[in-house]
Amino acid sequence: MARNRQRGRSGAAEGVVEAVDGGLAELIPDRDRPRGWTLLIDGAPQSHVDLDDPVLLAFEYQRRLGHVADVAAPSGRPLHAVHLGGGAFTLARYLAATRPRSTQQIVEVDGRLVQLVRDRLPLDPGARIRVRSVDARAGLGRLPDGWADLVIADVFSGARTPAHLTSTEFLAEVRRVLKPGGTYAANLADGPPLTHLRGQIATAATVFPELALVADPAVLRGRRFGNAVLAGSDRPLPVAELSRRVAGDPHAGRVEHGKALRDFTGGAVAVTDAAAKPSPVPPSSVFR
Repeated sequence: MARNRQRGRSGAAEGVVEAVDGGLAELIPDRDRPRGWTLLIDGAPQSHVDLDDPVLLAFEYQRRLGHVADVAAPSGRPLHAVHLGGGAFTLARYLAATRPRSTQQIVEVDGRLVQLVRDRLPLDPGARIRVRSVDARAGLGRLPDGWADLVIADVFSGARTPAHLTSTEFLAEVRRVLKPGGTYAANLADGPPLTHLRGQIATAATVFPELALVADPAVLRGRRFGNAVLAGSDRPLPVAELSRRVAGDPHAGRVEHGKALRDFTGGAVAVTDAAAKPSPVPPSSVFR
């Protein structure tokens, strides 16, 4: 049962706490934005949304996914986009605002979370966004060949990416769904010694001839646990423009590609379904 008080005595919005399939969801109001909310699952921050300003991407990793989406096609051009992992539908709202008339499919396995977000953080009824409450890989399998311009993977269960979404077989299905020239973007999380991240780059390299990695330099050097965004395509990626956007971010990052990215992978081998493992458990200090 949800515990909710919409407005306190001061008139400020109060939080929502509700059990969902993946744990305990909390919607925490943003003190600086009247209709801003942060979604947490079991205490781990998942998404931030401002219903008055869907172009705002408050989380660093979401901005980096946004940068990849921005350079995936000429500015303003509508896209067919697939979002594996829903959260609070932040990136789908962003694309609907920055690329009107886009057609989008969100695939989120947690049906109770989907209902909570629909109820408390409703989508613009005019946006072409459909939500399916199924497993990400199963939902991907229902899409036709060559449907998507952009596939974004941001799937975490208990703060870990499920094993079956880390393999060459999974990425082959992603490429099947992408149009020629389409872009794949994945939010990956890892810490020293970066075994998972290196393996994911090696895995993606078996499917996509063009890759770029966006991350905080401290994460790339193995100094701390954090997020990295991996982009892949069958066409050359606009690395110069992506680098410019990443460098201008409030938390400036670095883009690795080409030989530097191959060297970073350090001989890691591609992951198959038979050997796949979930991403590592984040240290408790990450969410403090």
